[in-house]
Amino acid sequence: MIEKLTVDRIDIIKNSFIDEQEVIREYKVNPYARYLIYIENDEIVAYLYYSDIYERTEINMLEVRKDKRNKKIGSRILEFYLKITDKSSTLEVRSDNYFAIKLYKKFGYKEVAIRKNYYNGVDAILMLKE
Repeated sequence: MIEKLTVDRIDIIKNSFIDEQEVIREYKVNPYARYLIYIENDEIVAYLYYSDIYERTEINMLEVRKDKRNKKIGSRILEFYLKITDKSSTLEVRSDNYFAIKLYKKFGYKEVAIRKNYYNGVDAILMLKE
């Protein structure tokens, strides 16, 4: 099950792999912050943090718990995100994160720019889906 994480439901992330204090801080300082959580057997196994900024959205983080990877959970949460957002979407990803790049390309994201040495010596790829 995938659901939107609202401020009044923050308690659902207690004892999960998500940093509760970071989510609370983001909701306080970023008026555009939005979270989707993927729940399986009453446990959060993935989340997608994005910003809904006027005419576009920007994926800030998509993370699947390590023991749940390679089970199409990332695809499901990304597909849900794309269904609920009808705007262009951007993201940046480490150039050595081949699995993530493949996932984003599968959903129609295109590489549009490179940010040299962005992640401590590793390039970042800026991707866009219109």
